[in-house]
Amino acid sequence: MTSPTVPAETPSASTLLPADHPLVDGRTTNAPLVRALRGGRPDVTPVWFMRQAGRSLPEYREVRQGIGMLDSCLRPPLAAEITLQPVRRHHVDAAVFFSDIVVPLRLAGVDVDIKAGVGPVMDQPYRTAEDVARLTSLTLGDEALTPIAEAVRLTVAELGDVPLLGFGGAPFTLAAYLVEGRPSRDHLAARTLMHADPETWARLTAWTAELTGRFLRAQVLAGASAVQLFDSWAGSLSLADYATHVAPSSTTALSHVADLRVPGTDGGTGDGLPAIHFGTGTGHLLPALRDVLDAAGITHPAVGVDYRTPLDEAAALLADHPRGAVPVQGNIDPALLGAPWPVLEAHVRDVVARGQAAPGHVVNLGHGVPPDTDPTVLTRVVELVHSL
Repeated sequence: MTSPTVPAETPSASTLLPADHPLVDGRTTNAPLVRALRGGRPDVTPVWFMRQAGRSLPEYREVRQGIGMLDSCLRPPLAAEITLQPVRRHHVDAAVFFSDIVVPLRLAGVDVDIKAGVGPVMDQPYRTAEDVARLTSLTLGDEALTPIAEAVRLTVAELGDVPLLGFGGAPFTLAAYLVEGRPSRDHLAARTLMHADPETWARLTAWTAELTGRFLRAQVLAGASAVQLFDSWAGSLSLADYATHVAPSSTTALSHVADLRVPGTDGGTGDGLPAIHFGTGTGHLLPALRDVLDAAGITHPAVGVDYRTPLDEAAALLADHPRGAVPVQGNIDPALLGAPWPVLEAHVRDVVARGQAAPGHVVNLGHGVPPDTDPTVLTRVVELVHSL
C-alpha cells in the first residue's frame, strides 16, 4: 500500500461553488430532480435508477470489454461515457456518476479489486488494531482525486441541464468490506469488531468517513448538483448499534459537502445542495438516516427507501421532525422489472401515488438494476413516470 503525498483538506465553514458550476450558472437550478429534492413538485416527476450506468446496457458491455471495473472507474473519458449512456438511452432526469464504493480505498492505496461474481475483495481482512493502524496511516489527497474530478467535468460538459449525482459509499459499508475482506451475508466480523474493540472500530470508521467525504466533495466541486450516500449493509444493524457506532461517521462524511453553497444574489452564502441518504433493508432506520443528514448540516435532505417499505409509510415515519417531512426517493421493486408489463405498470403507478405523501419524490428502484434487465423496460418505466 502506498500513500499519496497530498495532505487531506479540512472543509471550511462555508465554501462557494465555482461560477461555472451547474447550480451556479443556472443549468440545473430548475431541473426536476433538484426541485424535487428541495421539496418541490415539478411538472414532471423525476426518475433515475441506481446502477443505471451500465449493468444491463449492451453499449456498456462493449466499451468495458477487457477493462476491469476499478480501471474503468479511473479512466476519465471512459467513466464519463458510461455515466452518459443511460441518459441518452432512457432519458432519465439525472446521471449518477459511474464509480464504485471501494474506489476511494483504491485511491488511498489499499490493495482492493473487484472480482467477477464475487465483488470487492481486499488483499487481507483488517481486523486488529495493528491492521487498522496501517490503514489509517494512508491519506486521500487532491492529486489522487484528479481522475475523479476530471471524469465529472467531462460528464457535466455533455449533460447540459441534466444534473449529475455524486456517489459515495457510506463509512460503515466500506469498513465492513475491510474487516470482512470480501462481501459477507451477515457482516459478523465487522459487527464483532464494533463491540469487541469499539476504539479501533471508531478509528476505522473515522478514516473511511474521511475518504468518502473527500470523494463526494471532489465530485461536487467538479460539477455534481447533488449527492447520494449509499449504505449497502446498514440494514444488518440494530437501531441502537447504528446510532452509536455508525451514524457519527456517516455524519462526518456528509459534512464534507454540507458547507458547499450556491452564491446568494445578495452576495451572501446562499443555498446548499441536496443530499440523499440510502441504505438497503433500512426500514427500521429511516428516521436515523434522516437525522444523519440533519446532523451533518445538509440544507436539502432526502431519504432513499428500498422496496420493502411503502413510500407513504416511509413518509409518515419521516414526518415527525422539527424541520418537517423530507423528500423521499424510491422504490420500485427491481424484481418486477421482469414481470409482465401490466403488473409492472400497476406497481409503478402505486409507487408514484404513494410518493405523493412526501413533500417531494424522486422515482427510483428500491435497489439496483439487475444485470439481466431488458433496457427497453427501463425506458418504458421512465416514459410512464413522466406521463403521470
